[in-house]
Amino acid sequence: MNKKKLCPISKFAEVLGGKWKILILYQLYKNEKKKMRFGQIASKLPISKKVLAEQLKSLADDELIKRKQFETIPPKVEYSLSKKSENLLRTNFFKEIEKWVKDNY
Repeated sequence: MNKKKLCPISKFAEVLGGKWKILILYQLYKNEKKKMRFGQIASKLPISKKVLAEQLKSLADDELIKRKQFETIPPKVEYSLSKKSENLLRTNFFKEIEKWVKDNY
């Protein structure tokens, strides 16, 4: 589909839709070091490891997070925000969501 004809809100919902993607980005965003390992993310969310792995892969495929694998034993992988997601979050994205929830719920 031509990018110019795609509704921006539809694309946003497609890329960040579902229950977990925004919550995963939020965990990376609020982490001081801005880098987290799989187990650290899993410990912050009530999500199965299978679903978390799928969501992380999808976010990486859409270039919303960076996945860095270290060649060590045992294997070590770190996840961090990409420039795309940093640009989104720079817009006070989470602050606006928090305000909206407080004002409406």
